[in-house]
Amino acid sequence: MRLLFLTPQLPYPPRQGTALRNWGLISHLAARHEVWLLSLDDQPTNAGRTLPEPLRSLCRNIVTVPVPQRALADRLRTLATSRLPDMAWRLWSPVFAQALDDHLCGHRFDVLQVEGIEMARYMLNAARSPHRARCVFDEHNAEYLLQKRTFQADARNLRRWHAAAYSFVQWQRLRAFERRALRAADAVLCVSSEDAHALRRLAPAVRPHVIHNGINVADYAAFSAPASDSRPPTVVFTGKMDFRPNVDAALWFAHQVWPMVKQAHPHARWLIVGQKPSPRLEPLRADPDIALTGQVDDVRPYIAQADVYIAPLLAGGGTRFKLLEAMAMRRAIVSTSLGCEGFSVTSGREMIIADRPGEFAGAVIALLHNEAHRAALGQGAYRFVSAAYDWGAIVPRLEQVYEQISAR
Repeated sequence: MRLLFLTPQLPYPPRQGTALRNWGLISHLAARHEVWLLSLDDQPTNAGRTLPEPLRSLCRNIVTVPVPQRALADRLRTLATSRLPDMAWRLWSPVFAQALDDHLCGHRFDVLQVEGIEMARYMLNAARSPHRARCVFDEHNAEYLLQKRTFQADARNLRRWHAAAYSFVQWQRLRAFERRALRAADAVLCVSSEDAHALRRLAPAVRPHVIHNGINVADYAAFSAPASDSRPPTVVFTGKMDFRPNVDAALWFAHQVWPMVKQAHPHARWLIVGQKPSPRLEPLRADPDIALTGQVDDVRPYIAQADVYIAPLLAGGGTRFKLLEAMAMRRAIVSTSLGCEGFSVTSGREMIIADRPGEFAGAVIALLHNEAHRAALGQGAYRFVSAAYDWGAIVPRLEQVYEQISAR
């Protein structure tokens, strides 16, 4: 089949969730299909950008368009004058829309795969084209549900009622926009059964296909950090650190949990690993035992240092690549219920699940004391991720979706 992927950023290097998913799908599909890529890029080729060799070697054709720039005035104007949610405007580019139209007019594609809600407007345009291809909408999250949860969190804090008002408006607009996108697609993908149920509540006639997030398990399992007897007890959290659920998670752990961990383990350190740390995290640098790394080329050396890997998330959705990576590297994990939402794990077998600060701190403290328990949890996590979350097992299920919609 000839596949055209629309992505919000170049899938390589795969340093965060969307790129990790896009790269995993493209790199495995390219072995049996002709993959074309139309992508937004903050370093477009017409500005001297050299495309990464791994991407060029797999894709039949790659076209990039500059990421559109939106000033605050633009956001305020669309908030006041448009019924579309902010996410529908965030990556809207007439240049990209024209490039997609040129692709569809000039070539025949079996499948147009649209990656995420921010690209959905392009799919809606393509659905009206006389040269349309079968459209697969890859919903990375049930976005309306995430916005609803953000509204509910903000509404509980008097100082964030202005944010709650914004979130309420976006939640309602997302419901309408996301419903349109779901109905326009020939097939809808999502990453978990929980997301599938949320999307069906929004559009009951739609039957989403669960295509899990995945990783190349062997690439993580084979990695190990150099042995060190002098390393202090280490807690690690990874993620895109300008993404609000990750920021809120880090602040919750810092204020509610970390002091208890430090009291029990005075020499413990905490690594917060991920690109673009939010200014809200800057006060954490005052603690010499907390390190914010910023962007790293490879997250594995940091995960490998974790005596305990944490996922203290209080918002968000989907399934977290960060947990897949930590499980594949046999780390002992402590997560909130929401942090591991979408995974059929059992507390005490693959990880420890704790939602209250005292419980979370107690789990981290106990694991830092008990190497054997850490090893047992890590092995349980590895068995779990190996069985169902390797791309080699996931991508054939996506190919079955392509075959189904092509046969209609």
